[in-house]
Formats: sequence, C-alpha cells, structure tokens
Amino acid sequence: MASRKLQEQIERIRQLRESNPDAATVSILRKALQDRSNLVVAEAARIAGELHVLDLTAELLGAYFRLFDDPVKSDPKCWGKTAIIKALTVLDYSESPPYLRGASHVQMEPVWGDHEDSAGKLRSNCILALPQCTDLRRSDVFRHLVDRIVDPLDPVRLEAVRTIEQMSGDEATLLLRLKARVGDSRPAVTGRVFDALLNLEPGSGLAFVSEFLKSTDIEVRDEAALAMGASRQSSAIPILIAAWKDTLDRDFRSVLLRAISASREESALAFLLSLVENGPSHQAAAASEALALHADSPEIMARVELAKGRRRE
Repeated sequence: MASRKLQEQIERIRQLRESNPDAATVSILRKALQDRSNLVVAEAARIAGELHVLDLTAELLGAYFRLFDDPVKSDPKCWGKTAIIKALTVLDYSESPPYLRGASHVQMEPVWGDHEDSAGKLRSNCILALPQCTDLRRSDVFRHLVDRIVDPLDPVRLEAVRTIEQMSGDEATLLLRLKARVGDSRPAVTGRVFDALLNLEPGSGLAFVSEFLKSTDIEVRDEAALAMGASRQSSAIPILIAAWKDTLDRDFRSVLLRAISASREESALAFLLSLVENGPSHQAAAASEALALHADSPEIMARVELAKGRRRE
C-alpha cells in the first residue's frame, strides 16, 4: 500500500510538467522537496528544472544538503541528490558548494553481499557543472578535475575528460596529453581523450595521437585510429593510409579502413573505392564493409556499386 501511495504521489508531481509554474505549482513542488522519500524529492527537482522555477533554488539546496545526512538511508542510489544537481545546473546556479560537495561524494551501498559506490552519476554531474561556478578560479576547477580524471568509476573519468575539453586552453591540452601517456584501465576513456585533443589542437594534436597507432596496446591503438577518422581532418587520411600499408595485422587493417571511411573525406572515399575496384578480393571485401558506414548516403553507395561493377568487368 505504501508503495502504491508513493507511486501515486510521484505521478501527481510528474503531471505538473504540463502546467504553468504558477503559485499553486510552486507550492506543491516546495512541499515535495521537503518529503522524506528521495524519489519524491527527485521528481520534484526534475520538474523544477524543466519548468525553470528559480524561486525554488533555496528549497533545492536545502533538500540537497539534507540528503547527505545518513545518505544511504535518506537517499539510496543518490537519486535525489543527482536530480537536484541537474536542476541547479539547468537553473544556472553558479555557486560552487553544492557541486564541490557532490564531486567528491562516495556512497557505498550493499549489493549482492558486497558494496558498491552509487554516487558515480552525482560526481559526474557535479564535475560537469564546475566550469559555470563564478566563485572558483580556473586553477581551482582544474585541481578538482585532476582528482576526478583518476576516479575509480569509468563514467566519472569520461565526464572529467569532457569537462577538461570544455575548459580548453593550454592547461586542458597538457592535462589531456598527460592522461593519454599515463593511460587508463578502460580504452574508451583514452579514446575520449584522443577525441578531445584532436578537437582542441587539430594540428599538433593529430601528430600526438598518431603516435599511438604504434601502441603495443591493441585497444589503445584502435582507439587512436578511430579518433583520427572521426575528427574528419583531411591531414589524418594520409597517416591512416600509411599505417594501413605498413601493417600486416588484418584486424588492425579493418579498424584503419573503418577510420578512413568515417572521415567522409573525398581522398578517403577515393582510396576505399580503389580497393573495391582493384584490390585483392579480401581487401575489396574489407573496403566494402568499411564503406557500409555510409548506407544512409545514396550517393556514396552508388559509387560503391559502380566500383563493384567495374571490378566484375
């Protein structure tokens, strides 16, 4: 019965997103933010953010810090705190205390006879909000980002990289280069670092990332190739083609062809189409597979079919 009443209460709050943020709506949300259930608080925070109710900022902050008291009991899974941080971010709240508190919060909760940290999403959202804090110096923001770029949870490290990219500047590129050199337990994080560097410093970043095409770590090597292709820099294509010619590793060759194709550069398409038309059968098949990335482009697929026709002739 209690669960049913809770669901009905949440549904009533959810329906407010269709209303105007008038006095009655604000009153309901204000009361909900004081509720004992973190699920009710989370739903109220989401609606407050969607309706952009600035008048509820004080109540959001009050509920947020209250949920740090005995947090496993008052806010399991950090649903309430995370929803509030998202709402504060949407409301352009620019004072750092709530974000800094959440950025370092670890909440170990029992699960299947063990414990796991449930505060990853909270830390991620707090880190993303740090650049908008007007009471933090740029150097202070980077100090906190250094901590989170080595966070135990993969999603937090990914968001830290994203935030560093958002900060831009020499500090950002140097920190990202260091992270690339040190590496990460998850190749996807290193791949995101490559993406950021190629965006922040296209020229020197390309030279830096291309070094990892020779990495002994297969997954890092692949991430470097795919990041170069996704950057759509025309100067990346000769480097990728040269790497393809220099390796006999068929798996890596396949990755390189996908990277070349992903660039959508004309020189890249011309290279792949030449393989389809004139290359050995296994190379032609691999190039065709790479070009299948453009199945949504009738023009490119027509060129592929033309190359296949010429090959048959």
